[in-house]
Amino acid sequence: MKNIYISILVVFIGLLPIAAGAQNYPTKPVKIIVPFPPGGATDIIGRVLAEKLQAVYGQTFIVENKAGASGNIGVGEVARAAPDGYTLVVGSAQTLTINHQIFKNVSFIPQRDLAPIVVIASVPNVLIVSNKLPVKNVQELIAYAKANPGKLSSGSSSIGGTPHLALELFQLLTGTEIAHIPYKGSAPALQDLVGGQIGMMFDNLPAALPLMNGGQIRALAVTTLKRTPSAPEIPTLDESGLKGFDSQGWFALLAPAGTPAPILDKLNIEANKIIKTADFRERMSKLGADVVGGSIDEFKLRMKTETERWGKVIEKANIKAD
Repeated sequence: MKNIYISILVVFIGLLPIAAGAQNYPTKPVKIIVPFPPGGATDIIGRVLAEKLQAVYGQTFIVENKAGASGNIGVGEVARAAPDGYTLVVGSAQTLTINHQIFKNVSFIPQRDLAPIVVIASVPNVLIVSNKLPVKNVQELIAYAKANPGKLSSGSSSIGGTPHLALELFQLLTGTEIAHIPYKGSAPALQDLVGGQIGMMFDNLPAALPLMNGGQIRALAVTTLKRTPSAPEIPTLDESGLKGFDSQGWFALLAPAGTPAPILDKLNIEANKIIKTADFRERMSKLGADVVGGSIDEFKLRMKTETERWGKVIEKANIKAD
């Protein structure tokens, strides 16, 4: 019995520095890596969160853009960083659940090498079609695609992004054959959609919204299970007959695996407070994003569920990025 008490005491004493470190955290500048270039949704969301965390803690939160390899370079750097809470990353659905399944030479596995903190916001994808395509709703699109196998073309911003995988999932669920044309970014794909060079595409709602509002393209459905506050008039694919269809871009804060739980918990609590503020919601709304928040366990479950779901789509569609 005496040995048991001594063992418990040793463990307790060993935890004291961690608890003290978490209580005082942060005591020096914190680096938040954004694995994409400045100006995009990931960058903007990371900078808004950094600004808010800096105000809360009175400590500098520095955003560094480390772009390349579809986000793998920046995320990989954080996966290899010291697990002390002073190097964080803004990850996305693509970098956390898809990339390591389609790229051959990825040096990290997100579920193993990163510690989830909180999901910040989500961006719905939207199914849009050219005004030249003679369809007004999802069922008409499916019928048209089946009547013209392989003749209907769909663009996407890149290979392996959530818009591309949304297309592959759409084909698997509907039994259609649609030609995928990857572009170098969303903008040129949208230009060709407006011009009628491609018939349809899935894209992030914020990118497509100006053209939708201007009547230059037609929106058939959003890809989330619930309608989005950013465009509540657009039905979901689930409503349109594709039950359970769910595909969205989302952005989250993570640390290297092994970061002490008290630090992760502290960041989760403060980030959730920030996410719930009216100012943060408004700034996300201007991006076309919906705030999320939630617990660390909920984030872990999202990563696991989406990694498995997209893994099945990637395998069936034989998607490879290199």
